[in-house]
Amino acid sequence: MIVSAQITINGPKAAVWAAITDIANAAQILSGVEKIEVVERPVTGLVGLKWKETRMLFGKEATVEKWITEVRENDYYTTRAEDDGFVFITTNRVSGSDGAVTLAGAHETRPQGFAAKLKSLPMLFFKGVIKNAILQDLNEIKAAVEKG
Repeated sequence: MIVSAQITINGPKAAVWAAITDIANAAQILSGVEKIEVVERPVTGLVGLKWKETRMLFGKEATVEKWITEVRENDYYTTRAEDDGFVFITTNRVSGSDGAVTLAGAHETRPQGFAAKLKSLPMLFFKGVIKNAILQDLNEIKAAVEKG
């Protein structure tokens, strides 16, 4: 299942990129993130950055370890997380030009094995909840960038 959303930000593309790649301080911008604990930093770049992210999901605290698997500087980055028989792939993409920057977020849930596929069936009912969470993150990034 893939869920995606996008918004337009009135600001510099470099500022949007800086905001979405400042993983260590994400909890200061994103109200849905309770805390971030950086586990591993790469020597250079973003690929290999690994962190534990704690969010409130359905009224419960949930922590997942995420890591950046792919980056095209000032364009997009992709993360991976694994939990309870699922692989979660998230891509954040920046496009457009200064003053009209499009920030897009996509979240893909990939069940691994038969048991996870059965567990994933009810997830279709939560597609709207996931999209709203993505939009909340995007709008909070927008607010931070436009505020300066």
